[in-house]
Amino acid sequence: MGPADRSLTMPLDISRIRALCFDVDGTLSDTDDLYVRKVARYLHPFRFLLPGRDAARLARRLVMYAETPGNALYAFADRLNLDDLLYKIYSRRSQKALGEAEFLLVPGVRPMLEAAAARYPLAVVSARGEYTTLQFLEQYDLSGYFRAIATAHTCRRTKPSPDPLLWAAAQLGIPPENCVMVGDTTVDIRTGKAAGAQTIGVLCGFGERTELERAGADVILESTAEVASLLG
Repeated sequence: MGPADRSLTMPLDISRIRALCFDVDGTLSDTDDLYVRKVARYLHPFRFLLPGRDAARLARRLVMYAETPGNALYAFADRLNLDDLLYKIYSRRSQKALGEAEFLLVPGVRPMLEAAAARYPLAVVSARGEYTTLQFLEQYDLSGYFRAIATAHTCRRTKPSPDPLLWAAAQLGIPPENCVMVGDTTVDIRTGKAAGAQTIGVLCGFGERTELERAGADVILESTAEVASLLG
């Protein structure tokens, strides 16, 4: 990969890095199209009200605007102190749908994790629920790469609060300023910045280059698969 394939918005200080923290949806799991299809199915009965009757187009916009699917809803519910109830309902539905779960792996992620784990302790910092996060990791036998796994309800507040990343850093025994948050949305970048960590934005998920740049990502890569080669 040459310099033209990377977008540096701020210098990434590789000498500071002692641990890597990864988002799941759109970062490790190739879920954007899966979410779009699911949202489009819900919108289909109302397609006659949509511009061009195009449910898929509106679904993609909604997914992108929501950044990590469900994150905006959790944040709103959290403000109303309804997040615990929402999580219980979501968890029941997720477990009931166990046999229907769909997960895809971002191409190149496994060799990247293998190379990265040989040099750094790794953590998951996700706004996804615990049940489906573990389900994804187990499906692809990735759990062994991670020494800490923070999900939507590991902490009282989820992303973009810094709490899940701070928790993961504590579990790893690494100061947060020596961690890097890797994610595909502005929520991930904001989480990293709020925790004092450096950040890597990736374009294999929901986020777009311009919004990741505005959020202050230290570096932007085309795919999570490029993280290990970036760090040398």
